[in-house]
Amino acid sequence: MNPEHSELFARLERFYDAVPRDAARGEEHGGLVLFVRDGAGWPFYARPRLDATAPPSLADVAAVRERQRELGLPEAFEWVHETTPDLLAVARAAGLGVLEAPLMVLDPEHLPDPATLTDVPVRVLDPDAPGFAADVAARRAVAAVGFAAAGTARGEAGPAERDAAVTELDVAALDEERARIADGRRLSVLAGTPTDGALASGMAMRVDDVAEIAGVATLPTARRRGLGAAVTATLARELRAAGTELVFLSAGSEDIARVYLRVGFRRVGTACIAEPTALI
Repeated sequence: MNPEHSELFARLERFYDAVPRDAARGEEHGGLVLFVRDGAGWPFYARPRLDATAPPSLADVAAVRERQRELGLPEAFEWVHETTPDLLAVARAAGLGVLEAPLMVLDPEHLPDPATLTDVPVRVLDPDAPGFAADVAARRAVAAVGFAAAGTARGEAGPAERDAAVTELDVAALDEERARIADGRRLSVLAGTPTDGALASGMAMRVDDVAEIAGVATLPTARRRGLGAAVTATLARELRAAGTELVFLSAGSEDIARVYLRVGFRRVGTACIAEPTALI
């Protein structure tokens, strides 16, 4: 590991460990901790333990996968390669496919004005607004359609597919979203027009002075218009204005990473996401 990045990676590890803990319990399995959500909601994953004295073993991975199957959870693992380099070979030996995603941090001096990136308005979701529930549903629908056609190329899926993907959120999910926005742990934005509705979306999760931008997605018919870059820049600016010192993200591919380079992010490492090979 690059010595100048050692503290950076330590801060990222503390962030990754903290994010699930307000909604999940941690089950320790050797060198891994499996986060199990309390109640309904998006399932979490397993990560290397912060206090582990040895890297996760093949037996640790097998034990976690057995527990995930027992609980009906996805067999998912996440880690930073530079922090836990031995886990890559172990995960592959276990038959898991591993996505190696560019891990990028923001250089605030190179963060552009979102208005210079697209002519489509970008707005921050307000938990007190009458349309908040519809906005959250739209954000999730845009992400579902966008990630179903991964990449940066234009495609045929657009507003009609987004509308078909909209699902009604239950009261508990909306209350959780409102609470996390209100106390600064979450930030969500939408980019769109009155005619077409929401075309791109994104969110950020924050713990103290560290935040991760995630879920940035654009409807395939609206790509190549700077929307992903504008959504990312808006999130980053809002986070910085709120006092966030370290803003980072993981890009799904090298092509997507080039979008984030335009917004002032630079690559510092690799985020690994492992799942059974058939799911990668």
